[in-house]
Amino acid sequence: MRFWLALLAAVVLWQGLHWWQQRPVHQPDGVLAPLEPEQVAAPESAAIVIGGFSLLPQAHYRITARLLSIQHYRFGRDAELSPLDFALGWGPMSDNRVLQALELSQSGRFFWLHWAVQPPLPETVLFTHASNTHLIPATAEIGRQLARMRAGQVVTLDGQLVNVTAADGWYWHTSLTRSDQGAGACELMLVQVADVFLRGS
Repeated sequence: MRFWLALLAAVVLWQGLHWWQQRPVHQPDGVLAPLEPEQVAAPESAAIVIGGFSLLPQAHYRITARLLSIQHYRFGRDAELSPLDFALGWGPMSDNRVLQALELSQSGRFFWLHWAVQPPLPETVLFTHASNTHLIPATAEIGRQLARMRAGQVVTLDGQLVNVTAADGWYWHTSLTRSDQGAGACELMLVQVADVFLRGS
């Protein structure tokens, strides 16, 4: 009996610590990430091999944005390469006064926005200032840096948008525009630099 009580206490403690480390941070009102993502077409180059995957760069990509939400993936072939997605917002989608009128959710590699009656801004503005980005850490250390980031922080990610293939024909391609929606609209990003630009409290 004591063993099970101790085990239960350890699980509760671990869950509490994990929640504390990952709790959302609070930021002041206003646009926190005003700049558009930077994207430059990549020159022809050899594919980057990670595990059994070949990554072909399509564009150099740099984004400073508010981290709206995080979704971890542990199962499936895609999770071997990309263990987490970041929903990112910039411009009006980095402002509390817009975000408080929205409900955000992530699952199944998708990102959704919901509102009660009408959106706080035109839908085209909302959807062209937010993205769901599948993250491929370039190194184990970058993977740890990404895993420590918290919703609410303003983060900077630098790397490559890539198309991925495997020897058996499996593939996963990136979007190259912020204006698309639905399947195939997410950025697939090899993250080579990851920093927290604004931590919050």
